[in-house]
Amino acid sequence: MRLDPDDSAKVATAIRAAEAGTDGEISTIVAPSSDSYTDIVLQWALIAGLFPLAISAAWPNLLLWTLAPLTGWEAPSLRLLLSLLVVKCIILFLIARFVIGLPAVRMALTPGGTKERRVRARALMLFRAGTEQRTLSKTGVLLYLSLAERRAEIVADAAIHAKAPQEVWGEAMTALVEAMRDNRPGDGMAAAVERIGAVLAQHFPYTGTDPNEMPDRLIEL
Repeated sequence: MRLDPDDSAKVATAIRAAEAGTDGEISTIVAPSSDSYTDIVLQWALIAGLFPLAISAAWPNLLLWTLAPLTGWEAPSLRLLLSLLVVKCIILFLIARFVIGLPAVRMALTPGGTKERRVRARALMLFRAGTEQRTLSKTGVLLYLSLAERRAEIVADAAIHAKAPQEVWGEAMTALVEAMRDNRPGDGMAAAVERIGAVLAQHFPYTGTDPNEMPDRLIEL
């Protein structure tokens, strides 16, 4: 899933239209992914690397059968048995590390809860760095989309959160998720921005006294 220049233009247009009716400010960020998930890759690779040990513990004769062509069917030494196990573990670990490191495989093997937590953490970090308390009235909202995880987050300044709890963003999230299912992330973000604007207009209507303090464009990381 990816966004093209037309998608960026759609989102920018939606931001300007939404902010025309509110003193609130909407920031939009899209990222290829929210984490490298290296720890997940290493966890699965370690499990694969330990697989020869589990097999040998369950069926020890299988290891002897593997060594038979090398030992002439004589009983192998303990050193040879252990060395073979170590080599098998290392080879399987390296193979698994490469295969699971492929983006599609890595994301497929990452638990949904892990993706959700890391997308949320990245959204909060970006919000605190670029949106939180960056407006005079403290009415900034961040719409964050992480493409690899196909997940999004909406984070709002304290002034907005006090009047519009997290539940009010349900329609915006639904619009975005439905468009993402059809591989239309740009349309989804534009629709979500429109609904965020409606919530802001209800609680923080346009007064003409609040300057435009955030960029009216889609930020791509």
